[in-house]
Amino acid sequence: MPHPTPALPASLGPIRLGLRANLAQFVLLVAVNALVGGELGQERTVVPLLADQIFHLSAYTAALTYIVAFGATKAAANFFAGTLSDRFGRKPVLVAGWLVGVPVPLMLIWAPSWGWVVLANVLLGVNQGLAWSTTVIMKIDLVGPARRGLAMGLNEAAGYGAVAVTAMATGAIAAHSGLRPEPFFLGIAYAALGLGLSALAVRETRDHARAEAALHPAPRNPDRHGELTTGRIARLTSVGDKALSSASWAGMVNNLNDALAWGVFPLLYAAHGLSVARIGLLAALYPAVWGAGQLLTGWWSDHIGRKHLISAGMLLQAAAIGLVAVGTAFPVWAVAQVLLGAGTAMVYPTLLAVIGDVAHPAWRARAVGVYRLWRDGGFAVGALLAGALADAYGIITSIWAVAALTAAAGLVVAVRMYETHPRPATTPR
Repeated sequence: MPHPTPALPASLGPIRLGLRANLAQFVLLVAVNALVGGELGQERTVVPLLADQIFHLSAYTAALTYIVAFGATKAAANFFAGTLSDRFGRKPVLVAGWLVGVPVPLMLIWAPSWGWVVLANVLLGVNQGLAWSTTVIMKIDLVGPARRGLAMGLNEAAGYGAVAVTAMATGAIAAHSGLRPEPFFLGIAYAALGLGLSALAVRETRDHARAEAALHPAPRNPDRHGELTTGRIARLTSVGDKALSSASWAGMVNNLNDALAWGVFPLLYAAHGLSVARIGLLAALYPAVWGAGQLLTGWWSDHIGRKHLISAGMLLQAAAIGLVAVGTAFPVWAVAQVLLGAGTAMVYPTLLAVIGDVAHPAWRARAVGVYRLWRDGGFAVGALLAGALADAYGIITSIWAVAALTAAAGLVVAVRMYETHPRPATTPR
């Protein structure tokens, strides 16, 4: 049966929670997040090839420094996005994220050295951390508790669908016109449109979170509800609460293997003689299935719960990464990318829904920020780990190591996480 729309106190005026009640703003935020994803997608095919073919970086660790820079700055920006959006409002943080992102495609076009590419990815990390985190927080604000999984599925589907479309488009453009500058013209258009929509059309949603918080005046559990300091929230999300901390670990490993897919897989494909266009297609397959799959999996988690979907998704990712390691041709890698996308679709919106389930509306934005700090820190950890192992033992060894870590994360969720969705009759441990 559908959840009823919560009744809000009269003092909160016309504010209403729910997807249908806030459909226009929700759809606008979906479009904005697609543009955020497109800003990331402009790099997925072209930048690894820039490292190899333009800047001639022979060591994997050196070639992956741009992902380290991106992951570290995005992780930090995620943390501050939650805190700043609670203090100053969601919209100013979203606009600030787009302002920082505007120079990125221009720097990639004009970069005279690899250091410029790394610096561009510092700015890209801030852009993604502030803008993507804020669209997540704003959608959670708008929809309330009943459709949180669906909302996260739509948000992440839009973002990673745009990553896929842009990765494939830039690969096709690069195959026709070269690696620079034409593939990055898409990024210029995305940044201009995203900034314009965020500044002129998006409305503030912080009052929706306050409205939902007013429905929970009495703490159910002092460790999960009520006003907490940012430090206490960080500890709860990182280690204290079994669901929040398990989600944080799974999220970090998920993006650790995404760093592998972003930075190492294209180099593996190129070493086997694949064309730029075919590399672009493989780079697009994974986020395409990931993005489209979240339209189902977010909704599905609202009906069957979160825990088992996450655990199964991590194990499927591990199997897919192993298939990349044993493959030597396009058809096998294409199947692996489809499976990797399906596994990630099971995990990604569901982890965000876990944070929304457990965190009280009064401190939910900061919990999302802490979770995304850990999750996107996985980019930096993954790039460093994959690069070091590839340089020391070969690229296949690095892929198998990440597959093993991903399987371990799935088992941690299966053993440690409690079910967080309010519908299943499960008691938190």
